[in-house]
Amino acid sequence: MIASSDNSTAVGLGHRPAWMQAWHLWTVFLPRRSITGRLVFGQVWRRHDGRQWRYKKFIEFKAHQDR
Repeated sequence: MIASSDNSTAVGLGHRPAWMQAWHLWTVFLPRRSITGRLVFGQVWRRHDGRQWRYKKFIEFKAHQDR
């Protein structure tokens, strides 16, 4: 059991907060430079699984427009 910050309720380890169950779009900067000398950065999906952060590749969504 882990007590909450106000000590009025206790939370079991089996219950995860809502933010831990959802994937979040996250911008990351890598500590290296590209061939052109710019910093490398991009967007990834990120979620916490209770022990560590998990990352998934983000593929940009482009809406198809019919004319």
